[in-house]
Amino acid sequence: MRKLTYLTMGMIVFGLLLAGCSSSASSEGQPEKIRLDYAYYSPTSLVLKKFGWMEEEFREDDIKVEWVLSQGSNKALEFLNSNSVDFSSAAGAASLMSKANGAPIKNVYIYSKPEWTALVANPDSGIETVQDLKGKQVAATLGTDPYIFLLRSLHEEGVSADDVEIVNLQHGDGASALTSGSVDAWAGLDPHMARLEIESDTTLFYRNPDFNTYGFLNVREDFADHYPDYVNRVIKVYERARQWTIDNPEEAAEILAEEASIELDVAKKQLERNDFSQAVPGDVHHETLVEAGKILQEGEVIDAAVDIEKITSELIEPSFAKKTIEQE
Repeated sequence: MRKLTYLTMGMIVFGLLLAGCSSSASSEGQPEKIRLDYAYYSPTSLVLKKFGWMEEEFREDDIKVEWVLSQGSNKALEFLNSNSVDFSSAAGAASLMSKANGAPIKNVYIYSKPEWTALVANPDSGIETVQDLKGKQVAATLGTDPYIFLLRSLHEEGVSADDVEIVNLQHGDGASALTSGSVDAWAGLDPHMARLEIESDTTLFYRNPDFNTYGFLNVREDFADHYPDYVNRVIKVYERARQWTIDNPEEAAEILAEEASIELDVAKKQLERNDFSQAVPGDVHHETLVEAGKILQEGEVIDAAVDIEKITSELIEPSFAKKTIEQE
């Protein structure tokens, strides 16, 4: 686990020296541009990008909107911490890891409650339980919810992480490694996980929705401090996309299928595993992150000296979403 800890921390904290200087700053009291990520695991971000609602919101202010694709929470947090974006989409536990390592970020909005990860095996693998992973190779993307889900699953089932070889692969590469037989199992992420279920008849042999740590929209603290009104406006547009996704699930699946280049039935399966009903960060998200943080400390991923309760409270900032949504 020390090797994994080193890799994880190095991956998350690189570029922190740049985070205090905003390239989107303006001397006129507003940002020159607003930079956001979009991700296949964040369907509402795809809706926003498709319809141009963020550009519409800021057009009269002459503020440019820039989009960057995040392939996973680790990449989303790298972009945020290196000042490549102002807002990014990441799993809650991955955000906590980043915050614990000094990242100046705040969670200001919940874009979904997902069951976007599970442990996956090929149908003929003979792997049916977490205990069957002893001595096996399991693909996972370090610093993301599937990786954290794997650690929590091993802990829950009494299996030491030292008894498993965790192979660090990006989500899509992990899916390919599983189907090719290069690894024995995979801590999966949608839409890749849904695609393998349909196309390759893979098995989700271990599921626990409570181990999924929500979809966090994070903002750089520097941006939030300088432009709080613009944080509220970004949330307002996200709210528009969230409500549209709830009201138009078929069309939302079509957008996901188009953007992620996946079949429509795969997109529908992914969306079925997302709950978009709760957008304001609150106590339930705090409690979930604290539990995840304790497991990460036991696995030496987060330093044992970190006060998990305190760092979680510093990460989760509900005031923006409360103000914005109450005004809607």
